[in-house]
Amino acid sequence: MSSTTRIVTCIVCPEGCKVSVSTDGDTITAVSGHGCRRGLGYARQEAVAPMRTLTTSVRVSGGVLSLVSVKTSAPVPRERLLDIMTCVRRCCLSAPVSQGQVVLTNVLELGVDLVATRSVERGSPATVHEPPHGG
Repeated sequence: MSSTTRIVTCIVCPEGCKVSVSTDGDTITAVSGHGCRRGLGYARQEAVAPMRTLTTSVRVSGGVLSLVSVKTSAPVPRERLLDIMTCVRRCCLSAPVSQGQVVLTNVLELGVDLVATRSVERGSPATVHEPPHGG
């Protein structure tokens, strides 16, 4: 097996600690540079199986907005993000949409849902007018 050391920038708090994670194959052999236990856990997870919370938008028909913001209910494996986005692209909701509404259940059988993070009322999208030119 080959031993490697990787620097991970921790994102669990504003400090942004540079955490050094040494591995031998799939085994973590040392972790240093973390400022807290949460940072230690994040760095260990990031070195072995990176996870991300996906935030994106889903199309809405018949609403005052044409898109609604959504996010996964829990972090998902980073390597599955593009697969999830393929599912999201095929999705279109009908207004009204409620904040907290489950948009997709058990996405790709990963045990997480895609949830709306805001509400969209039924109606027509507002017309956007360009400001007058000149001056």
